[in-house]
Amino acid sequence: MENIVFLILRRMRQPLLTLLLVYAISILGLTLIPGRDADGNVWYMTFFHAFYFVSYMATTIGFGEIPYAFSDAQRLWVSLALYASVIAWIYAFGTILALVQDRVFQEAIAENRFARRIRRMREPFHLVCGYGETGTALVKSLTGRGQHVVVIDIDATRTNIIQLQDLREFVPALHGDAAITRHLQEAGLQHPCCAGVVALTDSNEVNLKIALTAKLLNPKIKVICRADSHDVEANMASFGTDYIVDPFDTFAGQLAVALQAPCLHLLQRWLTGREGSSLSEPVYPPQDSHWIVCGYGRFGKAICARLKNEGIRVVVVEAKPELAGRPAEDFVAGRGTEANTLQEAGVEHAAGLVAGTDNDANNLSIVMTARALNPELFVVVRQNQNDNHDIIAAVDADMVMHPSAIIADKIRVLLATPMLYEFMSLALYQEDSWACELASRVTALVREEVPTIREWLLVPGENGVLHEFLSHGGAFAVRDLLRDPWQREDGLNAIVLLVRRRNDRILLPDPDTALKSGDRLLLCGDRTAFTRMHWTVSHRHTLDYVKTGEDRPQSWIWRAWYRRRRYSG
Repeated sequence: MENIVFLILRRMRQPLLTLLLVYAISILGLTLIPGRDADGNVWYMTFFHAFYFVSYMATTIGFGEIPYAFSDAQRLWVSLALYASVIAWIYAFGTILALVQDRVFQEAIAENRFARRIRRMREPFHLVCGYGETGTALVKSLTGRGQHVVVIDIDATRTNIIQLQDLREFVPALHGDAAITRHLQEAGLQHPCCAGVVALTDSNEVNLKIALTAKLLNPKIKVICRADSHDVEANMASFGTDYIVDPFDTFAGQLAVALQAPCLHLLQRWLTGREGSSLSEPVYPPQDSHWIVCGYGRFGKAICARLKNEGIRVVVVEAKPELAGRPAEDFVAGRGTEANTLQEAGVEHAAGLVAGTDNDANNLSIVMTARALNPELFVVVRQNQNDNHDIIAAVDADMVMHPSAIIADKIRVLLATPMLYEFMSLALYQEDSWACELASRVTALVREEVPTIREWLLVPGENGVLHEFLSHGGAFAVRDLLRDPWQREDGLNAIVLLVRRRNDRILLPDPDTALKSGDRLLLCGDRTAFTRMHWTVSHRHTLDYVKTGEDRPQSWIWRAWYRRRRYSG
């Protein structure tokens, strides 16, 4: 508001001074020019009468001459003052119209309106800095789950387009630089309802500044940052950034899991997928021969490191080794789009190919050329632009690495169900047969769609009836939670994946495992199952029926009738 007032005063200073000067000279002239009353006596207008007359004369209202008819000299002066005041008002109104249309003024008004809206928010929200491909995908996922989001982006086109998108929740957006502390504060960084800050800009330095500012001004909130440099990651981690997401290392880790335990990789993709999408098919990356990696940038280096850790020989193809660097051995200079380059890398006998350059057209050309030479290749392709989704899909690669989608999906899970990553970390220590069995159970529950994942906390504010039942010594097991409240003999299409109890983690708890107040549960199932489970934990009558099998009446009339019936029987 201070900026708006200052801008108005600065732009309107000259017009206001002009109006003031015209009024002052007009009033002074009227008080100095003599007139004649009805009796012919000389009179001079007082300052009050002169001010009153000029006030309505300058606005061309025209109430007449006061207190007596004017002399010719007075009328001449009034004529000059009238034209001068009209010109001054036109000048003032023109300045006001120019000010209203000024981009700086409009942005100041929008910024002030945005700040007021954020101050009035009373529900938890996440602050997303950067609304590119990653931010767009993340905001759509979060609002689809009913979570509130606030967006900052330096590009006005991106912030304006938010209002045109089909989002479930209204998303306040600020056109501003997230590296500026004032903009972060206006967006709610220090708001009591701010649950987390997500830095997704294209600049590592800006993301670093956002993380540092967030941790200094509001140490309690969760901070998640995008980073594609190990040096920046180390810097972010040094001051306590909660999660640092590197799309290249993340995908390389997923590829390593697919090589070691295909079922676990499949299970990970199912559980972290977007609700409503189709279940993906398993992938089995081969290890019986060498791999070719085209592009030795950040992504290529991450893939090579993972493949070599698995004991796989890697041949690197890079067109600009002076910029990207080159490995000590097994290197071919070239883009990989030419057949002779791929043949020099041994494509005819290779097991896998990674088209990992930062150019989608080159990646597609690499894949098509390589498949013409070796149709049996296991293909991994990097997708850089979201607009190229259809043509990337037409290649039918075995695995697609899209940095924006990887970051958005990982952050979505971290914000919505952080226990899922705890579950996956514990699952890494299990045998692949364990993951295959669990994947079969998930398939039986949801058939062909990605399962619904939810976290439940057994505290008074959430699932209050069950918490109260447990707090008073009631016994309620995992088996009871998974009973159908409409027909308790039937089970719901859901699984309890993990129970967190203080410092303990119970992976796939036994059906007879007793639940306790304060437990945090990670559940997987279909939507119908969660709807009925919520009914169970929210209504005491239903909870008693699920636990005991007795459908006891609730109202006093039905209780009396029930007792009389039992007595008569």
